[in-house]
Amino acid sequence: MINKFSKISIIIIFFLCFISCGVYTFNPRGKSTINSIAVSRFDNQTAEYGLSDLVTDNIIDAFISDGSFKVLPEADAEVLLIGNLLRYERKAHTYDENDEVQEYKVEMDFEISLKNNIDDIEIWKERVNHIGIYNVETETEENGQDKVIALLVETIINKTTKSW
Repeated sequence: MINKFSKISIIIIFFLCFISCGVYTFNPRGKSTINSIAVSRFDNQTAEYGLSDLVTDNIIDAFISDGSFKVLPEADAEVLLIGNLLRYERKAHTYDENDEVQEYKVEMDFEISLKNNIDDIEIWKERVNHIGIYNVETETEENGQDKVIALLVETIINKTTKSW
């Protein structure tokens, strides 16, 4: 009798473990039906050279690391991410007692959109602003740019993979 009870218990535990291995998502609309994405080279309407490549490459790397979508060339992808760097500004953020700058902030405005590459319908479009603050003594302007780009990448990944 005990041996039969043990076998039934093992079967029930195995069954419960098996059915709990389904797909789970934090997306309120369920698992996305989109499998692939292309990221177009960001346009840059500022005088800051090289930022469009830096932003685009960081976004592509983040999508590859995230694994939610396959990153493909534009002709093969289901959706296309389009971005535009609209504004770049660096200005003093904090001063010391001698009125010398201790920290600068880099501020960038972007317009980003995601469109269905098959029927050319816009899925979402958003204008975002991010700020990166860096210490003059220990960091460079590039560190401030990297902080802004990291925030932008996080915004895009969350908006693209979790909100629709």
